[in-house]
Amino acid sequence: MRLIIRILVSAVGLGVAAALVDGISIGPGTDSERALTLLAVAVIFGLVNGIVGPILRFLTCPLVILTLGLFLLVVNALLLLLTEWIANQFDLAFHVDGFWSAVLGALIISVVSFLINILLPDRYES
Repeated sequence: MRLIIRILVSAVGLGVAAALVDGISIGPGTDSERALTLLAVAVIFGLVNGIVGPILRFLTCPLVILTLGLFLLVVNALLLLLTEWIANQFDLAFHVDGFWSAVLGALIISVVSFLINILLPDRYES
């Protein structure tokens, strides 16, 4: 159940980022096709954050400390760009138009995920 909740939270964050940032788009199609694309991208995003994220955060630890954590925005943007690349390999219509769009999108995804996790009951938190 926690996995499904996490995927849905990521999908909501990605959807909000796509709605607010001009450089992030979820391809054409009907609403149900876009929702399925969003869920598939959320699964990819979760896998990227779970596998590549800790390695990248460990390798950039000195920069994160030096910038008082602000470099984590760059790391999260790179993870979002990697998610876009993987999604394109699976022919999913998810596009990020550059680094700064990825930075803003990663910030929005983080804030939305944080707010949703605050609203969820404790039994759904990990």
